[in-house]
Amino acid sequence: MPKRQFSLKRALASLLLGLFLLALAGTAACLLWLRMPLDLQADKVDFIIDPGTGMRTIARQLRQAGIPVHVDALVAYTRLTGADRLVKAGGYEMARGDSLQTLISRLTRGDVTQREITFIEGWNFRQIRAELRRHPEIRQTMDGMDDSAVAAAIGASSSHPEGLFFPDTYLFSIGSSDIDILRRAYQAQQRELAEVWAQRAPDLPLKTPYEALVLASLIEKETGHETERERIAGVFVNRLRAGMPLQTDPSVIYGLGEMFDGDLRRRDLRADTPWNTYTRRGLPPTPISNPGRASLMAAVRPEPHKYLYFVARGDGTSEFSQTLDAHNRYVARYQLGRGQPAVPAAAPVPQQ
Repeated sequence: MPKRQFSLKRALASLLLGLFLLALAGTAACLLWLRMPLDLQADKVDFIIDPGTGMRTIARQLRQAGIPVHVDALVAYTRLTGADRLVKAGGYEMARGDSLQTLISRLTRGDVTQREITFIEGWNFRQIRAELRRHPEIRQTMDGMDDSAVAAAIGASSSHPEGLFFPDTYLFSIGSSDIDILRRAYQAQQRELAEVWAQRAPDLPLKTPYEALVLASLIEKETGHETERERIAGVFVNRLRAGMPLQTDPSVIYGLGEMFDGDLRRRDLRADTPWNTYTRRGLPPTPISNPGRASLMAAVRPEPHKYLYFVARGDGTSEFSQTLDAHNRYVARYQLGRGQPAVPAAAPVPQQ
């Protein structure tokens, strides 16, 4: 073999070996770069990726959030591997010790961070709005929107959103909007209401599922005692059938709104509002709270009995009676003896 040809082969082999070693070193460096823990500025860093955001913008947002990525390198790598086309929008979280490989994996899997918010049974819509506003990881979009605008935004047929949200704990990804969460709670309440309405007792003095929702909201505010919901529902149903005013204090308090100072007085019972069930007969025009499933079921399947009155005993339970005389005796025993007004909360007294 000619010496020149042998030298050429040796040079080519050396070049190939060099390229191989260079590729090997590059691969090792890339793996090290991907697997090395990122030097986060905090123990946990949250960030949000909006739909349609490009990879370069994402890389810059990561740096602004306190995740030290090299923008050009990250863009080049994700384009080379095709990961840039797989990134999903949502809220994410990085913890100290996580690597760039962990980050890219989460973004492409859509492994969004879950948070939760709880709406309590009996809360009114004002309380729900306040809870949404207090949550630091919910994107606020309802500022400046009145209740009717919110109702329209969630797709509700009613312009009054009270009672339309099912009390429950809702999981959401960081950066979800307040409207998105409300829409889920509204849809959940619609499902619950449809299910219980299908199970309603015959001959109820209720014409629509919405009327059942209104009644359930009254029941929710009148008692927290599980075993009394159906009995209290029966009192309200009996009074509706008899054409008697419901005379339930929580509805009066709801109608007073911010004017209520925590002490219900006789003059409040005479202050006419659409929700004053002392001055107006029948159901209020809207719910006064957001009832849970137990109250919804009680509204459509009330306990059959002849009670027309009930009064709070002061221990969370109520005393029920069929006649006004018996009721007034219980009022004197449980309310007047404790310095309460003659027409106490949760104690309907008829106006004959």
